[in-house]
Amino acid sequence: MNRVTLQRTIPFLLRSFNLLLGTFLAALGYALFQVPFDIAAGGVGGLSIIINHFTNLPVGALFLVLNVPLLALGFFYLGRWRFLSRTLLAVFFFSFIVDFLVANLPNWLASYPLSNDVLLSAIYGGIVGGIGGGILFRSGGSLGGTGVTGRLIQRRTGIPLSQAYFYTDGVIILTAGVIFGWELALYALLTLFLNGLASDYALEGPSSVRTATIITDQPEIVSQALISTLQRGVSQWTVTGSYTGEAHTMLLCTVYRPQVNDLKRVVAAADEKAFVIIGTAHQALGYGFSPLKRH
Repeated sequence: MNRVTLQRTIPFLLRSFNLLLGTFLAALGYALFQVPFDIAAGGVGGLSIIINHFTNLPVGALFLVLNVPLLALGFFYLGRWRFLSRTLLAVFFFSFIVDFLVANLPNWLASYPLSNDVLLSAIYGGIVGGIGGGILFRSGGSLGGTGVTGRLIQRRTGIPLSQAYFYTDGVIILTAGVIFGWELALYALLTLFLNGLASDYALEGPSSVRTATIITDQPEIVSQALISTLQRGVSQWTVTGSYTGEAHTMLLCTVYRPQVNDLKRVVAAADEKAFVIIGTAHQALGYGFSPLKRH
């Protein structure tokens, strides 16, 4: 195997592993924590639980059937064959694993469900399923369903996945409230919220970097102090204060989270009249941070 082939094969295998791992975790959270208590936390999974309540049809099989029209939507707007191939694999695998787990977990576990506390199940259903969903999204896959519409909203508006889930899944949770009672609907809402947060975390990673915006009249002194002390690059441009009409210099410096206090001390020593804003960034890619990759 030559080097070029190896460079293409390794990312493909890694994405495939993450796709299967994420799908398995999502199915585990769903079958282990949501299905036993009818926690219909939106999406096709929630709709499958509602229909199962009336028909006793397997929730995994229902998940697969209900996904068909939404997969067609994703085909046209989320990557055509590339999207469809990964999503079909994830949907089939999720459906199979869910029905397999629902059928066998009562025999494998001394106590099924793990806890009779609905609140604990709602919390861990959201966390485990959300981590699985985030890993799945990082691999370029999707479980289809309202996740397709959620990703479309995220792409068009830039809002976090957690908000997109609320928009796309609210009607299903309201329906579950009418059928199962409003207390279970509140638990489902909690699961949905935690699922979105966990998905964001798994998808974007922990926020390990900070961006500092500095307004100063001593740009050269402050820049050199930051570069020499923190070994971080600094960008600058001229800005004008709207209130005073005076020209100042704006500096932008990205640092790791543990360096924030050092940055504030350096700036204070170089220009005690500087104005500093510390912002949170999810990732920094490029020289001095994580490498920027094509795959």
